[in-house]
Amino acid sequence: MRRLIARLLMFHVGTLFLFAIVFIAWLVQTDDGGVLVSPEYAEVAGRAIERSPSGYLSLKETRELAELRGKNADFWFVARSDKGEIVTSGKVPDIYRGLAANLDRMSFADIRDAREPYSYLAIIRQVSAPAGNFTILTKGNLFSPTFVVMFLSNLLMIPLLVVLAVVTLIATPVIVRRAFAGLSTVSSAAGQIDIERRGARLPTDQVPAEVEPLVEAVNGALRRLDEGYDRHQRFIVDAAHELRTPIAILQAKVEASDDPDLLRRFGPDIGRLATLAEQLLDLQRIDRLARMNDVIDLADLVRRVVADLAPLAIATGGDLAVVDLGAGQVLGDGPSLERVLANLVQNAFEHGGRRVIVRVAGAVIDVEDDGPGIPALERDRVFEPFHRLRARQTGTGLGLNLVRQVMDRHGGRVAALEAPGGGTVLRLEFAHRVGNKTV
Repeated sequence: MRRLIARLLMFHVGTLFLFAIVFIAWLVQTDDGGVLVSPEYAEVAGRAIERSPSGYLSLKETRELAELRGKNADFWFVARSDKGEIVTSGKVPDIYRGLAANLDRMSFADIRDAREPYSYLAIIRQVSAPAGNFTILTKGNLFSPTFVVMFLSNLLMIPLLVVLAVVTLIATPVIVRRAFAGLSTVSSAAGQIDIERRGARLPTDQVPAEVEPLVEAVNGALRRLDEGYDRHQRFIVDAAHELRTPIAILQAKVEASDDPDLLRRFGPDIGRLATLAEQLLDLQRIDRLARMNDVIDLADLVRRVVADLAPLAIATGGDLAVVDLGAGQVLGDGPSLERVLANLVQNAFEHGGRRVIVRVAGAVIDVEDDGPGIPALERDRVFEPFHRLRARQTGTGLGLNLVRQVMDRHGGRVAALEAPGGGTVLRLEFAHRVGNKTV
C-alpha cells in the first residue's frame, strides 16, 4: 500500500511539472514582448505621494522613486485621489492626456503598443497609499519569464501538490481496499485446496477485472492437475487389475506343482507381487471411502484381525497377543481400518521380532514388537511411499504409507515410537470417538 501511494504521488508531481514546462514553453513561444504587465510603477508612485498638514497633496522624492527614475528617464504618472485631486510627474505622452483627464471613470487597464520598443506601455491601477486611495495612470513594464515561473510554482503548483498529496493519502487506501476486497475470498478458497479436495476452483465473481485473468489461469492449472491426477489414478487401477489375474494364475501353478523347491524359490516373490497389486488397489479405495460414519468397536476390530492373522504367527513361530485396556468406539470405515491393523501386524512379524502385542486403550491402538526397532531419524520417513530402511529389504514400501493415508481420512494419526523394552510401537490415534466419550 505504501509503495502504491508513493508511486501515485510521484505521478502527480511529475504530471504537474510536465504541465508547468509545457505551459511555460507555450508562453515563451506565443509571447510577443510579454504577457503580463507589472503594477510596480503604480505602487511606487502611490507611496511617494504625501499629504501635508494643511491637506494638500505633494510628491516626495523617495528612494525607490529616485531609483525608478534612474532606470527610466522617461518615467511619468498621473494620480487622481478619491476627492478628485491630481498629482502628476514627468512628461505624460500626448496619447494618454485624454485618459488622464478621465481617471475618475477608470479603475484598471493594461496598455501595450503593437511592436517594440513598446514606448507607450502603460497601466491604470487603484492603489491604497498612506496619503489615501488613488487611481494611477503610469508608465508600465512587462513581467520577466523568471517571474512567471516563480508565480506559477509558488501560487499554483505547491497548493495543488498539497491537495493531491492529502487526497492520495486518504483516498488510495479506501479505493484499493474496495477494489481488492474479493481477494480475501479467493485467498481463503486457495488455502482450502489440497489433495483431498480435488475439483475445487477459485471464485471469480468478486475479484477485480485486472486480477481475473490470473485467477482464471490458476483455475485452469487446477483443472489440468485434476485431469492428470485422474489419468494417473485410472492407470494405477487398470494396471493393478491387469496384474492380479496373471499373478493369481502363476501362484496357482506354483502351488499345484509337485516340485517343492519351485514353491520355496518363487512363492515369496509371487506373494509380494500379489500384495503390491492389492496395495495399489487400496490406494484407490482410500479415495472412495464412503462409510466414514460407521460406529466401530475397537476391541471387536482388534480381535477379528488378530484371529485372522493367528495362522501367520504360528507359521513364523512367533507369538501374537491382545491386551484390552478399555477399548472405546470410533467413527470410520470398518474394512479399511481392518486392512490398516492387519498391515501393521504383518509388518511387525516380517520386519520386527518374534513377539507382537496389539494393545487397545480408549481410541488408541498400539502394535508393539520386540525387533531391532526403527532409528529415530527414520520414524517419519517410513510412512513415505516406497521408502525402505534397508535397500535389500523385502516388501513393497507402500504398506505404511497406506496406513497413514487411511488414518488421515479418518482425522487421526499414526506414529512410530520406541518400545519400552526395545523394538517398535506403531500407534493409531483416532479423533472421532463415540459412546460415552466425547466425539
